[in-house]
Amino acid sequence: MSKFRINSQPIDAEACKKELFDPTAGGFVSFEGWVRNHNEGKHVTHLEYQAYDALAVKEGDKVIAEALEKFEVVDALVEHRVGDLQIGDMAVVVHVSSKHRGPAFDACEYIIDELKIRVPIWKKEHYMSGDSGWIECHECSKHAH
Repeated sequence: MSKFRINSQPIDAEACKKELFDPTAGGFVSFEGWVRNHNEGKHVTHLEYQAYDALAVKEGDKVIAEALEKFEVVDALVEHRVGDLQIGDMAVVVHVSSKHRGPAFDACEYIIDELKIRVPIWKKEHYMSGDSGWIECHECSKHAH
């Protein structure tokens, strides 16, 4: 089963967390990305996410596998929403379990950073003015490697 999932329904972060329970894990780190009401000085009313599902899952699983190897974590899981999301909705959750907290923090950060760079998921912001636009992650391009 894939460790990277794309879903059009609200994310159940607690259910995802329970999937990672392992008696060898003493640490757990989670990142939740929420839809906020502003970006770059513009008032955002909602977001729209689209993905190339098959490639996104393949690349997302690859990122998770890299993190598992690189940071010696027990397990990791990511779920990303697509479709129309409202302010406050959870767009993505990254969960990591490990024997100790340090590797879990490092792996969680690595996973979300790499996903933003490599996984074909696109975000369109809709603004109070009625305009909208696809968002390029400028921070991501600075850190691409």
